[in-house]
Amino acid sequence: MLFVPPVRHLLRAKDLADARYSEALGVDDLARAAGLSRAHFSREFRRAFGESPHAYLLTRRLERAAALLRTTDRSVADICFTVGLQSVGSFTTSFTRTYGMSPTAYRETFPPASAHALIPTCVLRAYGRPQRSTFREDTQPARP
Repeated sequence: MLFVPPVRHLLRAKDLADARYSEALGVDDLARAAGLSRAHFSREFRRAFGESPHAYLLTRRLERAAALLRTTDRSVADICFTVGLQSVGSFTTSFTRTYGMSPTAYRETFPPASAHALIPTCVLRAYGRPQRSTFREDTQPARP
């Protein structure tokens, strides 16, 4: 039988937190993914990665929220629920503690979301074409 290092099981839980941060994940779900009891998982996770599983999950959610604040014009409440948090007040408090400013103030330090709007190439080509074609119309003599 092949020996699997315990950190390998913890990486499964960490990958789960990274992939499904927006869902209602808890420490119990992460511990189940690692195949460990909640208490043992929490101790081993902190020992391996330097922070508790809850803090790691919250950090992932706040990082994604910061990205959405920089690049979209969605409301703070909508972003809060999109990243998997349940309370706008707790989100604002955690965000302020982590980034040193409120979500609204953080958003104001970046260009507006309209500056990041991407226009599909097919639309650019369609509207970039001349509307009236004058190719060879002026160079040929008029026929009677």
